[in-house]
Amino acid sequence: MKISGIEAIPYAIPYRKPLRFASGEVATAEHVLVRVHTDGGIVGTADAPPRPFTYGETQVSVRSIVADHFGPQLVGLGILEREVVRSRLERTVGNPVAKAAVDMAIWDAIGQSLGVSVSELLGGFTDRMRVSHMVGFAPAEEMVAEAERIRDEHGISTFKVKVGRKPYRDDVEACRALRVALGPDVELYVDGNRGWTPSEAARALQEMRDLDLTFAEELCPADDVLGRRWLVQQSTIPMFADESVSRPGEVTRELLNGAATGISIKTSRTGFTTSQLVLGLCEGLGVEVVIGNQIDTQVGSLCAAAFGAAHPLTARRAGELSNYLDMTDDLLADPLTIQDGELAVRQGPGLGLVIDEDKLARYRQDR
Repeated sequence: MKISGIEAIPYAIPYRKPLRFASGEVATAEHVLVRVHTDGGIVGTADAPPRPFTYGETQVSVRSIVADHFGPQLVGLGILEREVVRSRLERTVGNPVAKAAVDMAIWDAIGQSLGVSVSELLGGFTDRMRVSHMVGFAPAEEMVAEAERIRDEHGISTFKVKVGRKPYRDDVEACRALRVALGPDVELYVDGNRGWTPSEAARALQEMRDLDLTFAEELCPADDVLGRRWLVQQSTIPMFADESVSRPGEVTRELLNGAATGISIKTSRTGFTTSQLVLGLCEGLGVEVVIGNQIDTQVGSLCAAAFGAAHPLTARRAGELSNYLDMTDDLLADPLTIQDGELAVRQGPGLGLVIDEDKLARYRQDR
């Protein structure tokens, strides 16, 4: 079965409230739905969430690179020629989100053609994942109220707290309020989105030593090479890399430089094929991982869950799979459900997703 065309559909769905963090904020999901058409009539689907403040991609650039550049290079290839696809995508520098969506849509088509789920194709370790929820910048009492609501309504007991504000004591206050309100049995970890200097991060972590944080993620920019290494040496908790590890080579660099001790894997930026390369690298080096979130829609969260549940190492920690709960609507015809803090993986075939075409028509931006 061969690729006959690649479609890139820009759409926009508002969030109920903006998610704010050190490198920006997201008030509307201005994404691109990617569809890979085959000559056998099967259509694979995935979502591309552009993040200009992180990777430089925009909705316009993703639509253009997928439809006008990647499409002509891939049409005519068999859907099982995944390494040929990857090599052609890698001819183009950057554009990780666009590449990831094309890759995942092809995996969806493969799964459909074989009548099995993508998660089974990837490894099939388990059929569900524990869920972690991201809490963005707000006054401490509002962050506590959100976490309590998510815990009570969905049974989620792991929370990623956005930090990186200046002064950092606003974040220390918020994390302390969350620990007091949620109690010792709830897991908390922090994500700075490169907002602090190494010295600010070290002081903030020192002031939060008694909060039993599980780990900290991307507190400083990747360019703070010596500072990040110094911070890892000061820290009593693991330091995970995220935005700084969008390619396997960057994973190697951060780990061997001593700038990180764990890695966040996001299928929305490395797809399934490259995510497996990153995972294999981490597993071989004995490095822990977490399934991250790019403020994904339900389509994106479904992809992340399929990958995370497929492997023992990624299934070990709660995955960041719930921020679609803050959206006013979504494109899935059969919405995801989080119960008792877990998200079940769709059993396929493929990714097991069906797009509501009426909603897509309502939210698409090219008509």
